[in-house]
Amino acid sequence: MKKLIVTALAAVLTLTACGGSDSASSTLRVGTLSDAPPNIYLKDGNYTGFDNELLKAVAAKQNLKLEFAATDFSALLGQVASGRFDIASSAIAQTDERKKTVDFSAAYDFETMSIQAKQGTPVTDEKGLAGKRVAVIQATVGDHWLTSTVPAAQAVRFPDYAAALTALKSGAVDAYILDQSIAEKNVTDNPDAKLVVVKSFVTDVPHGFAVKKGNAELLGKINDGLKQVISDGTWLKLHQQFLPTAPVPAGFQG
Repeated sequence: MKKLIVTALAAVLTLTACGGSDSASSTLRVGTLSDAPPNIYLKDGNYTGFDNELLKAVAAKQNLKLEFAATDFSALLGQVASGRFDIASSAIAQTDERKKTVDFSAAYDFETMSIQAKQGTPVTDEKGLAGKRVAVIQATVGDHWLTSTVPAAQAVRFPDYAAALTALKSGAVDAYILDQSIAEKNVTDNPDAKLVVVKSFVTDVPHGFAVKKGNAELLGKINDGLKQVISDGTWLKLHQQFLPTAPVPAGFQG
């Protein structure tokens, strides 16, 4: 009888060790980008920027551990859907098409796009893009906006922001469609390239963190954490730090 009790106790302890951890104690893998400041970028070995610092603040409120890794934007949502990453953090616009692949958190910002070019460009607005070679990041809102708004433009698709910027600086493309905040930082960080933001326009497309479809538990924790960082002023502080020229949407004042 004593041997039977010891054996049963050992089995219980083994099951507890294998299945006793919860999402609060395990490390969540976050897919992000390394080259899209000020929203998402790598600096001194740290994945930072508005979106990533906001996610870190959310995780701290909910006792979640994060581990960041860089990937191409065009592959990111598929990697979340397949389970390679638990969360995607990359200023991701919540489109109907993307909602077929992943689930999104509550909105934490809204998409503001820009047309960027070099000084002396004849392009003054979207009409001037017709017949021009225009850089876009593959599968982004900018990509969709260009092809739907200016079908006469020649969309030149890149997997990442650095490659698109290099093409604009070298003259391989005539213009570049991207987030306003990133476009403005390109101007500041590349004075010799003589870049300009031709036009910016705010959209009603919300940004959200993405998780695998059906992961309601993780999504709930992210949304609860978002409410906390908005109400205590953390969201506004980070927005002022990383996106000082971008408009603050209603409901995010804290």
